[in-house]
Amino acid sequence: MNEIRKEELEASSQPIQPVIQPDGRLASEPASKLDGQLASEPASKLNGHPVSQPASELEADVIIIGGGLGGTAAALAAAREGLNVIMTEETDWIGGQLTSQAVPPDEHRWIESSGCTASFRELRERIRSYYKENYPLTPQAQDNTLLNPGNGWVSRLAHEPRVALAVLQAMLSPYVNSGRLRLLLETVPISAETVGDDVRSVTVSGRNGRLFRLSAPYVLDATETGDLLPMTGTEYRIGAESRSETGEPHAPEEGIPEDVQAFTHVAAMEYLPEGNFIPSRPPEMYEYWSRLVPPFSPYPLLSWFATDANDTTKKKEFTLLPNKRGVTSLWDYRRILDPRHLAVPLYEGELSLLNWAQNDYYLGSIMDVPEHVRRDRLYAARQLTLSTVYWLQTEAPRLDGGKGYPGVRLRGDVLGTGDGLAKSVYIRESRRICALQTITEADVSKELRGEAGIKRYEDSVGVGNYHLDLHHTTVTYRSFYIPSYPYEIPLGSLIPIRMNNLLPACKNIGTTQISNGCYRLHPTEWNIGEAAGMLAAYCLRTGRLPREVHGDAALRAGFQELLTLRGVEFHWSEEIAKEVVGAPK
Repeated sequence: MNEIRKEELEASSQPIQPVIQPDGRLASEPASKLDGQLASEPASKLNGHPVSQPASELEADVIIIGGGLGGTAAALAAAREGLNVIMTEETDWIGGQLTSQAVPPDEHRWIESSGCTASFRELRERIRSYYKENYPLTPQAQDNTLLNPGNGWVSRLAHEPRVALAVLQAMLSPYVNSGRLRLLLETVPISAETVGDDVRSVTVSGRNGRLFRLSAPYVLDATETGDLLPMTGTEYRIGAESRSETGEPHAPEEGIPEDVQAFTHVAAMEYLPEGNFIPSRPPEMYEYWSRLVPPFSPYPLLSWFATDANDTTKKKEFTLLPNKRGVTSLWDYRRILDPRHLAVPLYEGELSLLNWAQNDYYLGSIMDVPEHVRRDRLYAARQLTLSTVYWLQTEAPRLDGGKGYPGVRLRGDVLGTGDGLAKSVYIRESRRICALQTITEADVSKELRGEAGIKRYEDSVGVGNYHLDLHHTTVTYRSFYIPSYPYEIPLGSLIPIRMNNLLPACKNIGTTQISNGCYRLHPTEWNIGEAAGMLAAYCLRTGRLPREVHGDAALRAGFQELLTLRGVEFHWSEEIAKEVVGAPK
């Protein structure tokens, strides 16, 4: 199996390659291009983070490392069940994909009526209510029960990240204000203590390098990249599994741990047609990124041609703005506030988020690499997004024959940053636990399941739906968008094969690289986190371990009864099950 243990990782460091390799790959920027020391860390740093000694001891019923969507859902669920919870978050914004990563929700067509948990539906409705209660909307927008604030065509609820942040904070406020939930913002894990198959504590570094040693009966890994897995020695997979391992038709012949999906540093943009916001000089790496032709395309990365989701072997032409020529526009793809909803103007122009194929960073992973390589690649990804914006302003071909949209500008205030880029990069693929149940392509692919339809699990703890969507990977450059059936989340995929008290609560459940392509989206990540938080509560209440709950029919039924009371769906309706089998592939 393509499994990695902590001790294997520590022995696998390789020498760093030159900045640009012969094949055009960017491997590592010189330390002078980054803020802080890279090649060697002083004694005041641990795992790249400044620290001070000694650590303060904090205890809770549940510790959640990572305050993204999954972590926030887990914290809400556990606190709602009466547990004392500590949740950390590496940025100063909770919410992950919706907020600090600036990605509007990718959802399915039934989302308004089914296919998510009650608490996720509450989140969605409270986002709509926030606009109706606080924004000067037109009567038509006020009366629209399915209001899409941005009218972005990627989502039925494209909205500003700050609004999601405000709503999530409000949802957690009863537990934060009562002291049941403690948030440690700008805090990252740096080490963990294990005894046998149990995690005893996690040491985290917070603001000003202050250390905390967190202890609890249950520890949830809700980090975006499964950071606790190597720290705790938990068995995990990363990158591409081999076809012989998983039996998946779209898996490569050989397993490649380094072959992970591209990640993206999202930016917030505003467009004023008469404006000119071209900076005095291009981004530092603009020459590199503007000339780069990816090995999977005949066109430069910074062009209007990108992979066609309907046929990933072909390229499709895009443009910036809506038009009458039938060329797909990207501005309203992730537009987050449509001025037509407003009775009174608020912003000078329209707001949109830059999360396109053009700024997908595919040149290397940031997981299981030396710290300075990780920082170099994060820097390069930031430069790619800044370069994409500069290309839009200066060189992007227009349909009228001209070049550039100088009226495009970055809006850092929209994302709570100074430069207009999100607080954190958008991660599509994490380390994944070796679980009691591993979900594969065969469990969700419409072609492979055929007339069998949606796969049902007796131990289901949730549902979701999305294509098997793989962005270009970092070694083989594979990309596909495979039709899938709606799916269920088996409890066995949340339980590690060995560890007793560590649970995944983000994109790190027991999937393969391929099945992760549909289990990584917003409603599913929330469902996973909520189920993990409630599983910890149920195990503390019953005195049983997660694998005992999974293996005992009566215990499992009791847990599912609790989930039902909290509004978690286990199975898709018969109507939807019949509908999708009859739909064209």
